[in-house]
Amino acid sequence: MKLHFRGANREVTGSRHILEVNGKKILLDCGLYQGRRQDELEKNQNFGFDPKEIDVVVLSHVHIDHSGNLPNLVKQGFKGPIYCTHATADLLPFMLLDSAYIQEREAEYINKKKRKTGEVVEPLYTEDDVKDTLPLARSLNYGEKIEISPGLQLRFEEAGHILGSAMCLFAIQDESDGKEKKLVFTGDLGRYNMPLIRDPYQVESADFLLSECTYGNRLHESILDAEEALAVAVNETVERGGRVLIPAFSLGRTQEIVYSLHKLVHEGKIPDSLPIYVDSPLSVNLTSVFQQHLSEFDQETKELFIDKHDDPFGFDRLKYTQSVEESKALNNHHGPCIIISSSGMVEHGRILHHLKNAIEDPKNTILIVGYQAQNTLGRKLVEKQKVVNIFGEPYKVKINVKVMNAYSAHADRSDLLDFITKIDGLKKVYLVHGEEEAAQDFKIALAENGITDVTIPQFGEVDTL
Repeated sequence: MKLHFRGANREVTGSRHILEVNGKKILLDCGLYQGRRQDELEKNQNFGFDPKEIDVVVLSHVHIDHSGNLPNLVKQGFKGPIYCTHATADLLPFMLLDSAYIQEREAEYINKKKRKTGEVVEPLYTEDDVKDTLPLARSLNYGEKIEISPGLQLRFEEAGHILGSAMCLFAIQDESDGKEKKLVFTGDLGRYNMPLIRDPYQVESADFLLSECTYGNRLHESILDAEEALAVAVNETVERGGRVLIPAFSLGRTQEIVYSLHKLVHEGKIPDSLPIYVDSPLSVNLTSVFQQHLSEFDQETKELFIDKHDDPFGFDRLKYTQSVEESKALNNHHGPCIIISSSGMVEHGRILHHLKNAIEDPKNTILIVGYQAQNTLGRKLVEKQKVVNIFGEPYKVKINVKVMNAYSAHADRSDLLDFITKIDGLKKVYLVHGEEEAAQDFKIALAENGITDVTIPQFGEVDTL
């Protein structure tokens, strides 16, 4: 039995790992790498393995850095099943079609710029490739056990990260030595006591653990403190007469922010007359899937909203924009407002247009409410760079930049330690989906808690279990 590491190794995006057992190859996640433009094409186009040799894909959740390269995998010859939860299967069409649209538009943009050279750039994949991918999805209930290849049993348990997110638990009858082994892949592990999503499942025992460590060297603030800080940031910006921009992933973070704003309006902590816009057609579609899966929310959401027949994702001052014309009209809005828009790392989408119009005005605020990968525009704002490029043009950063990591849907150092140290029988831990500094710091923390056989794999590394 072997593990091949082909993405999100000593970095956070592009999750891809291969479990090779009993003559079969199972790909765990198939995400897009997001970062430096020159690296994106190379890392996303070239898998480092032959997609035709992959027998099965197991998908932990639909965030693009975990699912976004599936159409390219299919385009290059993968034809097997893609196992995921029911909610993930419902979300997948919206996420992948939106990603394909971005791939096609970016290729068009590049080709226009290169018209004189005669070079033609093809999109990584198209909507047709997505349509070839979606029929391969096979959805399972949480807790359901299924044999996905000879001697390999899979079940999903709640990861607590986003709607439909799952830890992948494998029971393996290894033909090479006849021994039964348990391997757990966390995907992205969530946090306890977060809004909307249920708490993560606690794994009782495993031999091998493949764990994310995005925040392995940091602690988050309480989500209750975050909602208070959100109210302060909003009210201060309103007093200045400015607008609040919130770049947020269309899936998960947008719904969490809307939920918090709904609570703050309900509690009278921010003005109930303040216009709030969700400027993302994808967010609208994804929120409709959330509304179809209300039974998967946590008890607080059920008691606060659902049992009272109140929609947690809709209230009087909230407007979801759909058309490009509606989006452009927001730039002419007079007076304070809140605009929630994608992408979460300020790399693509409508948030760039809003930021371009707001970045040089100190009345305005941009709230960073999620992880910003290296070399993204969001990371440059967090690093307090004084000038940044938007659409290739330089802009002075005069907007107020506030970072609120309490909204992160990733487990922090304490959450990860608590989860891992409660697993009995661990023989080895592999740390992935974390920048090198975070991974190294967390490896030390694990050693201090008695877990010493810990590997931080490099891209391309293969380990025999």
